[in-house]
Amino acid sequence: MATGARLGMENLGLGVGLRSVHFPYILAHEPEVDWFEVISENFMDSRGRARYVLEAIAERYPVVMHGVSLSIGSTDPLNFEYLKKLRRLADEINPRWISDHLCWTGVLGLNAHDLLPLPLHEDSLEHVITRVNVVQDFLERPLVLENPSSYVTFAGSTLTEWEFLSQLAAATNCGLLLDVNNVYVSSVNHDFDPREYVERVPHHRVVQFHLAGHTDCRTHIIDTHDNHVIDPVWELYRLAHQRTGGASTLLEWDAKIPEFPVVHAEVLKARQYMGGAVNEVPLVRPAPAADDEPVAAGVSNPISYIVPEIR
Repeated sequence: MATGARLGMENLGLGVGLRSVHFPYILAHEPEVDWFEVISENFMDSRGRARYVLEAIAERYPVVMHGVSLSIGSTDPLNFEYLKKLRRLADEINPRWISDHLCWTGVLGLNAHDLLPLPLHEDSLEHVITRVNVVQDFLERPLVLENPSSYVTFAGSTLTEWEFLSQLAAATNCGLLLDVNNVYVSSVNHDFDPREYVERVPHHRVVQFHLAGHTDCRTHIIDTHDNHVIDPVWELYRLAHQRTGGASTLLEWDAKIPEFPVVHAEVLKARQYMGGAVNEVPLVRPAPAADDEPVAAGVSNPISYIVPEIR
């Protein structure tokens, strides 16, 4: 049930990511889920079944658009053809807000199909501030930006990610999507305290949370969205919920996707972490692999959520 509002954006409750494998179940059963988040790129060019399903769902449920191709941190010029499609979709389905990631996805017109990290310093901050203001003016609605999971850092960075996001949000009045799992993933990969991250972000600008599962590769962990949320991430969510007073909470499950009731039941676990004492967040550091033991490698690739065959 929706409650309250922050930056003009209400708390929608507990939602799940809309994925094509669940279309038949949702249309047939109209489950009691609070809201859905859709990957914008899956629907911007669709006039077939995918758009029909989205429009049917948007008539009954609150919907939020979540993008993976804005590339707000790229040095390439903003892609106004992409932004026109984004605005057209928003005009047609009336999402509660539009979000994307603090990242870049390509350069020189090439798409890397990943959410790549930025060097975090004053120059890149000013660059992103300018671009966020242009995007918000073009869309005529606020933008919400998510902290990505990351696997490398830059020697030239002079700001922490939470400092960068805090200054960005203050300068542009954008909202923040605090992905609690991404905070945890990055904290393990880069050896920082995820509790400090949650404590230091501007709580009054957090309008949404993400939760998800990840893959432990022993030397690092990867944001794969293919399993249940682990206990340390739930405890970090408890802290985030207490500090912010609560915000719209969304479960992402994008690989090895189970039946819809399993996904919905997973996000409903969030109710257990709303209130009560904040417990310590156990940090499970991956153990080094033996020299002769192969270790899975990779990076997060949320752009793989795009399903070309349903367009």
